[in-house]
Amino acid sequence: MNTPHDHRPSVLIVDDEPTNLHVLRQVLDADYQLLFATSGARALELARQQAPDLILLDVMMPGMDGYSVCVALKADEQTRATPVIFVSALSDTQDETRGFEAGGVDYITKPVRAAVVRARVKTHLSLVQIDELRESRLQIVQRLGRAAEYKDNETGMHVIRMSHYARLLALAADCSPRWASDLLSAAPMHDVGKIGIPDAVLRKPGPLDAHEWAIMRTHPQIGAEIIGQHPSGVLQLTYAVALSHHEKWDGSGYPHGLAGEAIPLEARIVALADVFDALTSDRPYKKAWSAEQAIAHMQEQACRHFDPALVQLFTPLLPRLLDIRERWAD
Repeated sequence: MNTPHDHRPSVLIVDDEPTNLHVLRQVLDADYQLLFATSGARALELARQQAPDLILLDVMMPGMDGYSVCVALKADEQTRATPVIFVSALSDTQDETRGFEAGGVDYITKPVRAAVVRARVKTHLSLVQIDELRESRLQIVQRLGRAAEYKDNETGMHVIRMSHYARLLALAADCSPRWASDLLSAAPMHDVGKIGIPDAVLRKPGPLDAHEWAIMRTHPQIGAEIIGQHPSGVLQLTYAVALSHHEKWDGSGYPHGLAGEAIPLEARIVALADVFDALTSDRPYKKAWSAEQAIAHMQEQACRHFDPALVQLFTPLLPRLLDIRERWAD
């Protein structure tokens, strides 16, 4: 029996045959909270109300068949992320293909074997947990990035937009999807070092004098010290982005005056994404530029501020960049 303190994953089992429900209950009851539905309509209702972690779905049911149920689940924002495993007596390749096309993540044929069901359910719930951990990590990193933005004159949505710009550019540069996804997580921390800059400097309404500018230029190093060095993964990217996103292709940037490909690729990508969003956003000291004006500026700064190859890749992404700007508008 489920209790309010039962933290086991929940599985919704959908089948119009009580015998099949009983079999799956015996297989899974010890390890999971179980919900049951004997029709497609009831399955959709429970999926919305109870938000199960996974659904085992029969195909052949009266009224609404399993394929239709899965399509409806994937069309609903509330349930589309829930993995669906089909469990069916239909064993032809075309039946399995139809299940995957409907949005299923797996297909088990009847009569079921207990070991197979347990293994498939465990595997797909593990994938859900990995996705949730990655999403949680992204949310935490983005919020840390926004902490720095609150000290600055920029808006909280800036770090969200520019991180998505950076991911698109990474994919356009033939970086792996995994690396691009890690950069999405790392990019929001590019200016975290501004936490260490005095408000009198950071929020000064007019131009900075030489002493104040020297203080401002320390924020990449401060950011790198906050993050620390790591051998691999997102935090390694985050460290490089925080430290090197103000370096310039021609060597005139800071803090180390790196030039060309000596600047880490992740920092070169983030530099473009950061500047594009800054130029196309309203600030207390300026009005937003048009996207076309921003692109023209970046093309003019190729070989000076920006990696020219990345600028070439960035320009054709403009329609997708504008979609991102609209989705995460200030």
